[in-house]
Amino acid sequence: MSSPGVREGDRLRAAFVYGLMIAATVLIYLVIRAYGEQLAAPAPPLGSEIFGLHIARTQVDEMLHVLLALTVVIVAARAIGSLFGLFRQPAVVGEILAGIMLGPSLLGRFAPSVYGYVLPASVAPFLNVIAQVGVILYMFMVGLELDPALLRKRGHAAVAVSHASIITPFILGASLALFIYPELSSRDVPFTCFSLFLGVSMSVTAFPVLARILTDRRIHKTRMGAIALTCAAVDDVTAWCLLAFVVGVVESRGSSALVTGALAMGYIAAMILIVRPAMARLSLVYGNRGRLTQGVLAVVFVALLLSAFATDLIGIHPVFGAFALGAVIPHDSGMAREITDRLEDLVVVLLLPAFFAFTGLRTQIGLVNGFDQWMLVAAIIAIASIGKFGGSAVAARLTGLGWRDAAALGVLMNTRGLMELIVLNIGLDLKVISPELFAMLVLMALVTTFATTPILHFITRREPLEEEAAAAVPTLVGAQHRRGILVPIANPEGVPSLLNLAWAATRPDDPPPRVLALVRPPAGGIRSGLRELERRVVPQPRALAVALEHASARKAHIAPETIWSDDPGRDIMAAADAQIGWVLLGSHRPVFGSDF
Repeated sequence: MSSPGVREGDRLRAAFVYGLMIAATVLIYLVIRAYGEQLAAPAPPLGSEIFGLHIARTQVDEMLHVLLALTVVIVAARAIGSLFGLFRQPAVVGEILAGIMLGPSLLGRFAPSVYGYVLPASVAPFLNVIAQVGVILYMFMVGLELDPALLRKRGHAAVAVSHASIITPFILGASLALFIYPELSSRDVPFTCFSLFLGVSMSVTAFPVLARILTDRRIHKTRMGAIALTCAAVDDVTAWCLLAFVVGVVESRGSSALVTGALAMGYIAAMILIVRPAMARLSLVYGNRGRLTQGVLAVVFVALLLSAFATDLIGIHPVFGAFALGAVIPHDSGMAREITDRLEDLVVVLLLPAFFAFTGLRTQIGLVNGFDQWMLVAAIIAIASIGKFGGSAVAARLTGLGWRDAAALGVLMNTRGLMELIVLNIGLDLKVISPELFAMLVLMALVTTFATTPILHFITRREPLEEEAAAAVPTLVGAQHRRGILVPIANPEGVPSLLNLAWAATRPDDPPPRVLALVRPPAGGIRSGLRELERRVVPQPRALAVALEHASARKAHIAPETIWSDDPGRDIMAAADAQIGWVLLGSHRPVFGSDF
């Protein structure tokens, strides 16, 4: 073994050699520089930029402002979104509100100097590009989450409620245009375009937010939850088709409208007959390889860009192409799940906050002034809510749901969220709606989305929904008939010790210990959680892998099970059914909290 003195000598020699190498490099460069300074280069071409011109400095300053703006936007969105999450509100409501707070409505009004530095006018074009990319990827993932089975396998009741939840708000929105058009529009906007757009904006339901609320409350498998998911899926598809039609009408005139319609039908036929089978075969390639390779992902991205490009070229909007491609990829394939996993964090954390900030820059609440205009905002919110709530609830009641479940369904269908903001930004880009009406409709989207969770809680808090009530009745079994041990795990640490104790306590005629792995469900954002909760994709957490490895090493048996859980106590008690005799819990710092 070498002595400490020898090791110290080696370090000194290495430092000396390194210093000598640096000194030699500097000396050689100085010699090169001495000769180079005596050389002369040709004069620059006439009209070319001069070295060190201030334009380059300006471009650098703009990039610094963009980076600063994105930093502030992400921090604000995460902070306010998390705050709303504490009150069991969809995080997207807080993120939308953060974008508006950073705009001229709040920050620009009370701290104009800070607003001018963080979000100057020169930043808006850059944010717009980032926001548009984020929206395209978001709509692609919404299409991936959309389950076509929801559109095919539900009964006539769901179809009737779906139609009512679209037709009623559309008619009320178009009727409201009769009063708003003379006040908040201009002569260059045809009433047909204005009324169609207002009707579509009233008909939108945010499928991702609604699905997340249902899965979080574990009511997605009740009859009301199934109808709500079906209605939201139909609303999504129908609203985007209607909006595509409206955009086509706005962008085209006369005979060109027929050309746009023909191209759109050709595009849809190509997606169904050509792209959909190709994506199905690509998902088989993914399944054979067991992972999403860069080659497969490149094919998907190229298809996404071409699809968005095609719809934009037709005269509709790139988001329709992105949504359509996501919808034709097999919903329950591993490829769809892994694409969502890879893209979701980037889109939710970075790109969508940029969209919220860009929307906030365009939302000027100060344009809504005076008692009459605020009363108009209240009327828009009331009519939007009556259309969605009333149409859905009455149709649900007529199809056999009780009044309480029908009211809960109406409240859920009134959720608009981010989908509404995308629609409104398209309308503002096309100049179909004015900045004043844009601000009013943004307020409507915020209020209707924010009100969903508390009203739903108020309606369902006294008694569970019908299917939940039946499932909640416990089956009493005598203690002498209870057999088996349940071992809930979430943290890999301590799993072997728990299993050793469970095996030692298992009698010869008892079943093997049930190992229940608890995993937090995916955060909000795009993923609805439906695939996971319906067990189409079984997660494999590290704790369960440790349990399986230890059981294999011991040549012992366990009954592994994995569930998503946001309330471990409740889910452990639900899993400890009438046949379980003991629940074995470890003492360690869990992944579901900061206490022991």
